[in-house]
Amino acid sequence: QLQASGGGLVQAGGSLRLSCAASGRTFSNYAMGWFRQAPGKEREFVAAISWSGGITLYADLVKGRFAISRHNAGKAVYLQMNTLNSEDTAVYYCAAVGTFLPPKTPRAYDYWGQGTQVTVSS
Repeated sequence: QLQASGGGLVQAGGSLRLSCAASGRTFSNYAMGWFRQAPGKEREFVAAISWSGGITLYADLVKGRFAISRHNAGKAVYLQMNTLNSEDTAVYYCAAVGTFLPPKTPRAYDYWGQGTQVTVSS
């Protein structure tokens, strides 16, 4: 089970840190991803991280602004979002899949959190 939190309303140029808490004993065996979905749009890839945290992937739109990390002992994954703009407004979801390499496609993930709303005001 995944529980995402940390969303909110922020001004353009600001920062937010999303958290995703996982339950279960094998969190360290799962690659984790963050996705987002804006109204009227499909769910899109944002960032992902491998089991160990040694491999991270980012969508071009967020590269250099967002950073994904994980703390396996704490069973959590984080998304630090900086220099936010209005195009980042969306519901953000965390997801898990039992593979080493983190996929970029939503359909590859087995478990999903409930989503947390991020709204960036211009």
